[in-house]
Amino acid sequence: MSKEPRAGREEILECQVMWEPDSKKNTQMDRFRAAVGAACGLALENYDDLYHWSVESYSDFWAEFWKFSGIVFSRMYDEVVDTSKGIADVPEWFKGSCLNYAENLLQHKENDRVALYVAREGKEEIVKVTFEELRQQVALFAAAMRKMGVRRGDRVVGYLPNSAHAVEAMLAAASIGAIWSSTSPDFGVNGVLDRFSQIQPKLIFSVEAVVYNGKEHSHMDKLQRVVKGLPDLKKVVLIPYISSREKIDISKIPNSVFLEDFLATGQGDQAPQLEFEQLPFSHPLFIMFSSGTTGAPKCMVHSAGGTLIQHLKEHILHGNMTSSDIILYYTTVGWMMWNWVVSALATGAAVVLYDGSPLIPTPNVLWDLVDRIGITILGTGAKWLSVLEEKDMRPVETHSLQTLHTILSTGSPLKAQSYDYVYRCIKSSVLLGSISGGTDIVSCFMGQNPSIPVYKGEIQARNLGMAVEAWNEQGKAVWGESGELVCTKPLPCQPTHFWNDENGSKYRKAYFSKFPGVWAHGDYCRINPKTGGIVMLGRSDGTLNPNGVRFGSSEIYNIVEAFEEVLDSLCVPQYNKDGEERVILFLKMASGHTFRPDLVKRIREAIRLGLSARHVPSLILETQGIPYTLNGKKVEVAVKQIIAGKTVEHRGAFSNPETLDLYRDIPQLQDF
Repeated sequence: MSKEPRAGREEILECQVMWEPDSKKNTQMDRFRAAVGAACGLALENYDDLYHWSVESYSDFWAEFWKFSGIVFSRMYDEVVDTSKGIADVPEWFKGSCLNYAENLLQHKENDRVALYVAREGKEEIVKVTFEELRQQVALFAAAMRKMGVRRGDRVVGYLPNSAHAVEAMLAAASIGAIWSSTSPDFGVNGVLDRFSQIQPKLIFSVEAVVYNGKEHSHMDKLQRVVKGLPDLKKVVLIPYISSREKIDISKIPNSVFLEDFLATGQGDQAPQLEFEQLPFSHPLFIMFSSGTTGAPKCMVHSAGGTLIQHLKEHILHGNMTSSDIILYYTTVGWMMWNWVVSALATGAAVVLYDGSPLIPTPNVLWDLVDRIGITILGTGAKWLSVLEEKDMRPVETHSLQTLHTILSTGSPLKAQSYDYVYRCIKSSVLLGSISGGTDIVSCFMGQNPSIPVYKGEIQARNLGMAVEAWNEQGKAVWGESGELVCTKPLPCQPTHFWNDENGSKYRKAYFSKFPGVWAHGDYCRINPKTGGIVMLGRSDGTLNPNGVRFGSSEIYNIVEAFEEVLDSLCVPQYNKDGEERVILFLKMASGHTFRPDLVKRIREAIRLGLSARHVPSLILETQGIPYTLNGKKVEVAVKQIIAGKTVEHRGAFSNPETLDLYRDIPQLQDF
């Protein structure tokens, strides 16, 4: 692994520090560093030393973290990993060990400790579920699943809102060794079938309706059509979510049963006991899906042990999380952040499940929850912070936020101006952690870190054990310039395989076709050699390369979306028949503003000043809509295909597929 250049202290001054750890050095990260130093006889002075050791001696690192994490297991491992194998060999981790993911999440049963706080849009009441109650519910769910014949390896799925039932069903499936997969009610029928039909579930949980943005949306018609497309289903369990069961007609859905009746089937004379099947570390836990914007979603199989130990590392070391924390990550069950946040239960922390719009009844709804519940860690998408800034919300003036020590952001790159906004208008003493990874590893490559400073506009550091570099087209590591995000060494959290990929060809094509033997993640980034921080520059398939200058689309977005006239923007390449590329920038105007030549001129000037003359788009056009995935990510690649005259097959992957048609046959693009 090439050691990056180190900078002298004097050069760091140009990077703006937004937050610093206190001098006590008693975070769990510091404690782990001291424990490793003592156990391995190493002088690890700081995070940088610890990080470099963790990737150079990754097998020792994971063995030390296994000890530190207090992971619950019934059989100890024989070998951490075969270090003669590379990341593309997908080596087996912690061979010989046996454990259960659900057992690890449900271990904290002492004195009425709260596991879940459940909050819903439009409902005043916050429901508390203790660890003991959660254990009882999981036992009921699991007993009913076993009764109907759910065995290890069977697929159990949820088409559900972010609710306690989703957590209970998932943990019950995991306790048996069944494989869980979930999508949220905002997914359309095609989006769900594109995913679930590939994995042939035996059991599905769903609801009759949901509330979002102040409106009730019936779910029955969608559910009926989904069930019709899943011929292997033995049972459909309907959870009355908005109405009482008397008002719900399930007669049109074959093999359907209300939750109450389903749970009754598992009960004998006394309450069922929790049983945790002891399974190999690499036993499958979750099937996660790629967004499916360029083809059928990929079905990534994540192991129970790999997911657990990676999430524990992120929560305990990088999040400094303890049993006194309360975390809310604003997510649906269709996004990997749901799986990630639920794992926090393993630390004894409480998880807040919120279902609804983050802007209803007011854009302060999540801050209200912070103060009401005493939330210590709040996670959100970068977009939400931009929306709050546009609306000029100032929680620093309206809320106490006394308990809040960390704000996390992911989903898209966090703009530098959002750092200013958070520290000025939300809370000056908070750790603002931009975190980045992906569904492919069901976790993060880089993110928050309580033992080092936060610099404006940068993700703090690469995470322990993650051998991440930025590589140029020639496959050489670059520092301080943009490149392809790669991972050069094996990870316990890489998918063990893709579902229905017998010879592993889809897996190899997805990650190892760009640089042989090295994981290419599909993100474009720059690592600052002075701070060790990372700036994400967008997806590689959104990378632009006009006249030989390669840059990420979000470099343009950062500049353009700072204009108050611009609500949103989309930057894509167009190619002519000679293979030449030009850049097209589409602007969606903010309400009350019109698209005018003087604005175009000012934007061109700002890009020229902020980046360079070679970054200035060839054409800047107005659009009425910009396509997003169901998880709120901008989809450049689909628009790129449409302006090239191709059709986009999987419209079910989009939250607003109608916007795709706005990009067909645009007159200004015809003569290139």
